[in-house]
Amino acid sequence: QVQLVESGGGLVQAGDSLRLSCVASGRTYSPYAVAWFRQIPGKEREFVAARSWSGGSTPNYADFAKDRFTISRDNAQNTAYLRMNSLKPDDTGVYYCAATYSHISTSTSAYPYWGQGTQVTVSS
Repeated sequence: QVQLVESGGGLVQAGDSLRLSCVASGRTYSPYAVAWFRQIPGKEREFVAARSWSGGSTPNYADFAKDRFTISRDNAQNTAYLRMNSLKPDDTGVYYCAATYSHISTSTSAYPYWGQGTQVTVSS
């Protein structure tokens, strides 16, 4: 089992930045891939970004996340990050970290491990 704990959400103004963190624990070896998803009120959970934990492949981003969001990880800290710049009110939602020992995917069904989520609220 892998446990994921997110942090770093909060209330910010449009144009501000946030960095979300996701600490992985449990297994002795790191997951193959880590991803961030978000759930906006009234909508299904959607893909934000994903990358291999080892950093050996180019990260994937949703179109809305390109040029504003950056996914990264610190292997020594077993932590993945999502840096979000130029936040918009449409970015408001609960952000989830997910991990898999399989392959990188933009689908929620590909990730068996999930954190509890962290709320991001962007005011106009």
